[in-house]
Amino acid sequence: MSQKKYPTIGCCGIDCGLCPRYYTAGGSRCPGCGGKGFDEVHPSCAVKKCCADNHGLEACGQCPEYPCQRYEDRKKMERDSFVTHKKMYRNHEKIRADGIERFMAEQCVRVSILEDLLANFDDGRTKSFYCLSAALLSPEKLRSAMAGALVEAASKDEKKIKAKALRAAFLRISEAEGVELKLLI
Repeated sequence: MSQKKYPTIGCCGIDCGLCPRYYTAGGSRCPGCGGKGFDEVHPSCAVKKCCADNHGLEACGQCPEYPCQRYEDRKKMERDSFVTHKKMYRNHEKIRADGIERFMAEQCVRVSILEDLLANFDDGRTKSFYCLSAALLSPEKLRSAMAGALVEAASKDEKKIKAKALRAAFLRISEAEGVELKLLI
């Protein structure tokens, strides 16, 4: 079983680097697709076996046979409540159009913003919300909201105040962009 160069993007197109499990400590932590220890956490992942192990690719969007039968039920995957699944097809299409290197450069910006959110704005209850926001909102809007939350919470270094201000800002942005920042059930 091989390790991938970019474990923050799944072979299947999910945003591993924007998933709460990627940032979880302990046994439920996921190392990302093809990351160190992935095969122990997800030993039966047929998509990774086909894409990375058999074809040496980072994502199925690089494959000349994409979309194959694995991607036939697009509507089901787009309704999935697991947010990192919501952009699978868009991610593959961007990878096909722009190449994996350019896609990953953009993905690294989102991951960097998320890591900043978790380090400086997480009140202990907002990790999943920040992962969702980083996955679905534009990096420019995320940064703008972060700057605004810092100003709003000016002299207070309390993460709870900054988190509340940031949550409100992200919700305003998501409403304006028609993006729903909640898990579907």
